[in-house]
Parts: sequence; structure tokens; C-alpha cells
Amino acid sequence: MSLSLEQETELCRLLADSSRLRLLAVLETHALSTTELTEITGLAQSRVSTHLARLSQAGLIHTQRVGAANRYAVEARNSHAADLWHLLREHLDDTQTRLDLERAQQVVQNRKASRTWAESVAGRMELHYSPGRTWEATARALAGLIHLGHSLDVGSGDGVLADLIAAHSSSVTCLDISDKVLAAARRRLTRFDNVRLCRGDMHIPPFSASSFNHIFLMHALVYTTRPGRVIQSLAPLLKPHGRLVIATLNAHHHRAAMKAYDHVNLGMTAAALQELLAGAGLEVVQCAVTSREVRPPYFEVITALAERH
Repeated sequence: MSLSLEQETELCRLLADSSRLRLLAVLETHALSTTELTEITGLAQSRVSTHLARLSQAGLIHTQRVGAANRYAVEARNSHAADLWHLLREHLDDTQTRLDLERAQQVVQNRKASRTWAESVAGRMELHYSPGRTWEATARALAGLIHLGHSLDVGSGDGVLADLIAAHSSSVTCLDISDKVLAAARRRLTRFDNVRLCRGDMHIPPFSASSFNHIFLMHALVYTTRPGRVIQSLAPLLKPHGRLVIATLNAHHHRAAMKAYDHVNLGMTAAALQELLAGAGLEVVQCAVTSREVRPPYFEVITALAERH
């Protein structure tokens, strides 16, 4: 059967993804579950599941039910997708796929030993789904341990952070420059009577000195070319012993990837951020890279905590 130009283009797109080729390479040798494929490749489980769905839809893999688990293997039937894969596989000689195959062999051998779910994902548990185990659930559980007093959320967006902390604050003020996102925040936060929304510029926040116990700058500094000005403007708004909490991207070189998110800078180093905080008269309690994403381009996040004397 001949293919249209559109069908051929879609077929090429399907096999133009290196992660899908990695999965096909190991599934040609072993039937593996989603959890096992996550362990072998280091990809997030959600990403593996998405790729498996695409490959299954194209008829390149099939599902085997083994006990309570599904295992996936390369489909042997004839198809245009299979023909193209076989052509590519014939010439594939890559260090990454060889490592994947070695890990796959070890995973298959480990099946012989009986392991609990926790044992099977130990060391990479954060990449695997477990009912109810999410970062949001963890954050909401921990939030019950704190009382934040009067809080300011700078660059608050549609109110995700305010939704998390409102029940644990005397008041929460959301500051954002966009009417549209503030409207979305209003809908999200309508059940709270201690939240107020304010349209304004974080470089010149419209608040009185010594107004807040906590000020949050959660990923807002990537939207300014003058981070020092923002920090200098916010520091006086803290009450004595009030704290400024910051999360921002570590300095990187992925300019093209940032265009879709309207970032105006490429992050900053922990040393540069610490200097800005100290320059604003704040005592720096913490300022360091605290997390690294597990997928390319592996963005790193700096978290900082600084206190007004």
C-alpha cells in the first residue's frame, strides 16, 4: 500500500525521536514493563508511557499481560513503520543503546528475586507514579506545620502558591502585572477571604515598608533584566526578622528553549544571587543549587532564603 506525503511525514516524525528509538531497541530483545523501561533508560515514567502509546498506535509494539503487569515488546507484523524501523535498526550502533541493553539484561535477571514495589524503584522513586504520592500532596502535608503570618507572592501568576499557603497565613497578597492571570487567580482563590490580588510591577511594588513576614519570589526573577532592583525594592517590605524566599533557574545557555516561556534572562548563579541579597541588607541563610531536572536540558534550580535583621 502506498502512502501519502502526509502519512510518510508522520512516519518519519514517529521515528525521528531518539527516546522512541531507544525503547524500540531494548523491546526488540526483551519484553519489559513501563517501570522497567523507566529504570533502564532514566526517562520519566510519564514520558515512557507517552512514547509507548505512540509506538503501539503505529503498530510497532504490542502488550503482553504478565500477572498484574503489562509488558511491551516489538511487534513482528509487516507494516511501513516496521519496515522503516528495521532499516534504521540495521545501521544502529550507539553507546547509549548498548548501555540500555546491558541494563535491560540486568533488569530481566533481577526479576528472579522477589521484590516489593519500593525495592524495585529504590533510588529513582521520585520518577515513578504511586497512588497519592505527588509533590503537591507532600507540600500540602508539610504546610500544616507552619504559619506564615502576612505573605506577599510576587509574580503570583494564577495563584498556585497562594492556594497552597492561604490556609496557613494571616493574609496573602498576590502581586502580578497581568490582568489576565490575576483574573484566573481570582477564580482559583475565591474560597479564601484572606487573599487579596494586586496588579503591579515587581520593580516598584506598591506596598508600605515592614508589611510582610514572608515574601515569595518563586521563579519570578527570570522575567526581569534587573533582579537586583527587584530584591532592593522588596527587602524594605519585610518586617523585622521577615524572610524572603526565592526559587530561580541557575545560569544556563538554553536561550532558544526559553522563548516559549517569555523568559528575559538565562538564570543566574548562586553566587550572584547571594551577592544581591547581601547588597540589599539581608542576611543570607541559604543560597544554593538544590535540584536538577532529570530530562534534557537538565535545568538546575537555585533556592534561597534571606532574612531581614
